Amino acid sequence: MRDQLRLGVVGAGSIAVRGILPHLSQDDVQDRVRLAAVCDPVPGRAEAAAAKFGVERAFTELEDLLAHGEVDAVSIASPIGLHYQQGLAALRAGKHIHFNKTMSTTVAEATELIELARTKGLKIVASPGEMLRPHNQQIKKLIREGAIGTLCWAVAGAAFGTYHERERVRQGDDPLSNIDPSWYYRKPGGGPLYDMTVYALHGLTGVLGPAKRVTAMSGVRIAEREFRGRMVPCDADDNTLILLDFGNNLFALAYGAAAGRITEGFMGSYFGTAGAIVGLTLNGQPFDYPGRELAMQAPNGKGNQWLLPHVVGPHRQIEEQHVYEDVMQLVDWVREDKPTIVTAEHARHVIDIIESAYRSAETGQAQELTTTF
Repeated sequence: MRDQLRLGVVGAGSIAVRGILPHLSQDDVQDRVRLAAVCDPVPGRAEAAAAKFGVERAFTELEDLLAHGEVDAVSIASPIGLHYQQGLAALRAGKHIHFNKTMSTTVAEATELIELARTKGLKIVASPGEMLRPHNQQIKKLIREGAIGTLCWAVAGAAFGTYHERERVRQGDDPLSNIDPSWYYRKPGGGPLYDMTVYALHGLTGVLGPAKRVTAMSGVRIAEREFRGRMVPCDADDNTLILLDFGNNLFALAYGAAAGRITEGFMGSYFGTAGAIVGLTLNGQPFDYPGRELAMQAPNGKGNQWLLPHVVGPHRQIEEQHVYEDVMQLVDWVREDKPTIVTAEHARHVIDIIESAYRSAETGQAQELTTTF
């Protein structure tokens, strides 16, 4: 086992300020991981984050962090459209990587990152680790054991709504509270599929296995959004419906919509000949899973994140607990040679679904998926 992992955080935006930096600055993780550096191109933001969370070095450029930050690994928490190029730079500099979702926007990019990491002996953990959650493991077990008979179809997805415009780190006047969300609505990397439906797709494919084919309709429904009195043009698709074929005539619907939902949070719903699993219920009644009693004690419906392996003590009161868990999966893998189920190959398969869905919508043709995990 090696000493502390020296971590650099790439991007001091919402996910870093609300989640990564508060978690990793807690006393109980200092024996395993140290916040060595942070970078952000917005003037003063990296410095403000470093001062608030006790990060040793602050930079405005990723290249400077990689060259002078004295880090072993990075957590890439920048806008999704930047992840591929930043990941390449980090791997070429010999750094392990935690990718916040989504690790890239194309299969070709994800494959290049995976192969480069393998060649250089580096590790990638790619969020989101939905199958670390006990309830998803239990859903997989219930379906396998026939609790709802023969599974016929499933549905999973998410909707943008106005979540990002209203986050608490968007409305202030200082660099850590005036974070602009406009990139979420623009190409490349914007839209609910890469940002939110990615959770649902990781859970759905974690339960059912890899999909084989997709067909989709997609487009921009909300052409502009208002943020702090100005209008933000939106060119990333925000209204997408995907049909997934898992083989043997098992189908699913996945959605990334501008508004509205038909599922419980990011959890899937599964329908069989003898019943249904909807959210955390089996045929209308709550089903049991490891840690359920503890989960029920948590406020604001966040209890299932309390069941993630590293979410203990003060971490139960900090936002974005699942992101912290995925970072710690990388920490354990590097320090203890303890592999994780939060793999880049699973993330690549979900990217394949998203990329192929957009291609299907453009061409009007079903798309065969080329990846598995």
